[in-house]
Amino acid sequence: MTHLDQLESQSVYILREAFNRIEPLAMLWSLGKDSNVMVWLARKAFFGHVPFPVMHIDTGKKFPEMYAFRDRYTRDWKLNLILEQCPPLEETDASLPPAARSAARKTLGLKAAIEKHRLRGIIAGIRRDEESVRAKERVFSPRGDSGQWDFRDQPPEFWDHFNTDLPAGTHLRIHPLLHWTERDIWRYIRREGIPIVDLYFAKKGKRYRSLGDADITFPMDSTAATLDEIIAELDATTAPERAGRAMDRETEDAFERLRAAGYM
Repeated sequence: MTHLDQLESQSVYILREAFNRIEPLAMLWSLGKDSNVMVWLARKAFFGHVPFPVMHIDTGKKFPEMYAFRDRYTRDWKLNLILEQCPPLEETDASLPPAARSAARKTLGLKAAIEKHRLRGIIAGIRRDEESVRAKERVFSPRGDSGQWDFRDQPPEFWDHFNTDLPAGTHLRIHPLLHWTERDIWRYIRREGIPIVDLYFAKKGKRYRSLGDADITFPMDSTAATLDEIIAELDATTAPERAGRAMDRETEDAFERLRAAGYM
């Protein structure tokens, strides 16, 4: 097996374990490269059909290209889409820095969606290499009744044995891409021909390396207009993946506070 085959096999196993052991279950779909890979893997795991809903927690501030992508591939992939809106900024923690406070709307939106649909499992497309706090995650990560994450007390996961025996009021976050890297994602997209939002490709010397809300996400200087060029660019760069996210330029503990409170 190739390296990508091994990654794919592990992710398919995680998705099947989650589906067999957790109900109700939904997959977060942010419309970015990682969550599109995750939906693609789910379609592979279940023979072309995603057997659980995909859920977009919408801030109302995504790029128009992302909404167009969502509408098209909901139809093309025959997805059961749950669309939930985020609460206004005034309902978030006023002590957070501005961009983190804006991002916190998704935390509150996700919490409300979990309660509304009585979900016991949420599949999310985070990776350990993406951000230092996420490196502390587990594949099956328990969350408290308010969605909080105790990053200092994570359960062991030996030999791919995952604990799904949870007390009432808690839920699991399942992370089938946790063992992937950014380069793995792009190489898999190239191999599989996975559709992605075209904002990732350079236009007029700029491209987006990570996609979030339009008002707090910025492009990077780049001439990479093809998948091969993006992969070559990643092989040469030392800049962090989320350098274009305003939230990641704020106080050091802002992201940790968001994640502890239930951020994706």
